[in-house]
Amino acid sequence: MSILLACTCGFLLDLLFGDPVWLYHPVRLMGVCIHFLENIIRKISRESKGGLLLGGAVLWCVMAVVFAGIPWVLLRLAGRVHPALRFGLETFWCYQMLAAKSLKVESVRVYNRLKEGDLPAARKAVSMIVGRDTENLDETGVTKAAVETVAENTSDGVTAPLIYMLFGGAVMGFIYKAVNTMDSMLGYKDEKYLYIGRVAAKMDDVVNYIPARISALLMILASALCGRDWEHAWKIFRRDRYKHSSPNSAQTEAVCAGALDIRLAGDAWYFGKLYPKEYIGDSLREIETEDIRKANQLMYTTSWLTLVIFGGLKMFAVLAA
Repeated sequence: MSILLACTCGFLLDLLFGDPVWLYHPVRLMGVCIHFLENIIRKISRESKGGLLLGGAVLWCVMAVVFAGIPWVLLRLAGRVHPALRFGLETFWCYQMLAAKSLKVESVRVYNRLKEGDLPAARKAVSMIVGRDTENLDETGVTKAAVETVAENTSDGVTAPLIYMLFGGAVMGFIYKAVNTMDSMLGYKDEKYLYIGRVAAKMDDVVNYIPARISALLMILASALCGRDWEHAWKIFRRDRYKHSSPNSAQTEAVCAGALDIRLAGDAWYFGKLYPKEYIGDSLREIETEDIRKANQLMYTTSWLTLVIFGGLKMFAVLAA
């Protein structure tokens, strides 16, 4: 029951405070470790394909063990001092593993710049939350990028870590974030990362496979609760949820596109190179700036549904034990 309470308190703290810039985030430490291990592997393997592939697997195992082991040990030690200390530490870490408020803050920053008519500032703001090139995006492109980020990261940034933490506490949250961060840093399909990042990309697909689909179904329910086009969301989800190189990334994006009756995705520029991508959704109307706020409404409602439903399942499991 303490894990459920810690997750609930962490969830509420995230909604209130988000991710303050002055507070050091564990994901930054994960990034430093990944970069350090990557450099070592590249030197040892001498950039050979087999060496990079094996090194990438070793890197993944080391990161998973370290970022599961350290929180587990620290929580055990805190519990020996006092149960309240352990609860406080677990609550704090659960709070740090969630990103609902941060998603809203960063996307609303894009929204505000667009409403002010400052397109260069909007491009800069959206460049902070997307991986694509943004310097040549028009207003529609900037809006679409922001909506896509909120939709996709509803699962990666909020519902998936929340589900894992509700059943495994902060330790599972750390494991999930480590896997997710490895994929973000190494899981590219270009020449540089094709081999060293292969295990990271595949394991991220595995870890997110079920949560991404749960998130999409809950977003369809959220669409109905928010008065959006949930029937169209269900249609687009079934039709377009695999229109992405990842088996998981388009799940919630398809629902969002259907719920808002807009078309997302399509060709995009990355590091100066154009990558062809399929469209997701139907262009029943033109995308508009307000869709950023609507996407955030769907994200928040989906997050609450996740907490209520899976928190209820957790409580039932505890009481039945």
